[in-house]
Amino acid sequence: MTPSPTALAPAADTPSRASGRPVPWVAPVLYAAVLAAGLYHDAVAAVPPPPSAVAVFVAGLAALSGLDVLERRCYRARTPKGPAAALAGARLALFVVVAAADPAGLSRVLWVLLPFTAYFAFGRRVAIALAAVCLGLLVAWFSIAAPGWYLNAAYVSDLLMFVLGLVLAVAMAAVAVGEQESRTRLEHALHEVAESHTRLSRYAERVAELTAAEERNRVAREIHDSLGHHLTAAAVQMEKAEAFLDRDRPTAERALADARTSAARALEEVRHSVRALRGEAGPFRLSEALAELVRLLDGARPHVTLETAGDEAGYDAAALRALYRAAQEALTNALRHAAAGRVTVSATCGDVEALLVVTDDGTGLPPGPWEERGVGLRGMRERMRLAGGAVAVTSQAGHGTTVTVTVPRRSAVGR
Repeated sequence: MTPSPTALAPAADTPSRASGRPVPWVAPVLYAAVLAAGLYHDAVAAVPPPPSAVAVFVAGLAALSGLDVLERRCYRARTPKGPAAALAGARLALFVVVAAADPAGLSRVLWVLLPFTAYFAFGRRVAIALAAVCLGLLVAWFSIAAPGWYLNAAYVSDLLMFVLGLVLAVAMAAVAVGEQESRTRLEHALHEVAESHTRLSRYAERVAELTAAEERNRVAREIHDSLGHHLTAAAVQMEKAEAFLDRDRPTAERALADARTSAARALEEVRHSVRALRGEAGPFRLSEALAELVRLLDGARPHVTLETAGDEAGYDAAALRALYRAAQEALTNALRHAAAGRVTVSATCGDVEALLVVTDDGTGLPPGPWEERGVGLRGMRERMRLAGGAVAVTSQAGHGTTVTVTVPRRSAVGR
């Protein structure tokens, strides 16, 4: 799940804002400036400081640099709060040592590093609090070392410059933290985009697979429902022709003609399926298609009767074709398996839905789920599901089978 912008940008005064590591060049620049100023002052001073004070001054700055190097090596991404507090205490002690050994007085600038580094580890509130502490320590130092310092313009100027340094240090830390968080958010967003692209690629592949599978199933239903029915009808008519060949030649010839018609219809169904795949399917009339379907079985066993009613206007052509395919499948099952004497096909196009009922008086289906009886019944269910309709099969061994199919009016049907 992609995090919200609020989650990515926590409040500025919370510890979660403390992230990343201080700007690496700030502290070394200040150390170098303080060292250069102190050594220059020692070199030009009328009374040089004792060598021990110079050594303490240089050693203190070296120790501060060593702490920075040690922190970067131990904590590459971010210093935990516990070690950060310990390091802050160590730096504070070293600042005091360096300031005490620095006759030039420039080492006071090092105090601004305390709120600067604290901003990254503890957040804005702690950094501002430390800045106030540093300012208070400097005022206390002035009060002890130079009573009445507030009447001296040099001391007041130093204090104002120190305040300005603290403000700039906190502001620089805030800008650096904001830039680091922006970079982190950008990296996170890029990572999310890459993951989304990968997921979309997988979804696209899956959709392509499902589309191909659905198209294979559709073509399989078309072949089974259309070609299967017409070939079954042709076989029935040829059996009829064979049975009447010696007794009633005109009837046999008519049966052969009907068989040829069924074969031609099968070929037409193939052509129609090809046109449908190309999006070139023409208009479709359910009543006419059912009448032609029943006519081809005229005189064969079982005897098929057709009843149609209602207005087909307002029905999607694909929905009506789905009903036609269901009628084909039901008739094919009656011809092949039911040993029925009579089959009744009733189609009614109502104001709300179209109803198809196919009833035979055959042997019926054995007990068990009707969906598992064969490819045709499963295909009928799949086709009706795509049409937004429903299929019901009722059967009792020895008492025939009734197939009831409904599709809603103006349904958005997938072929």
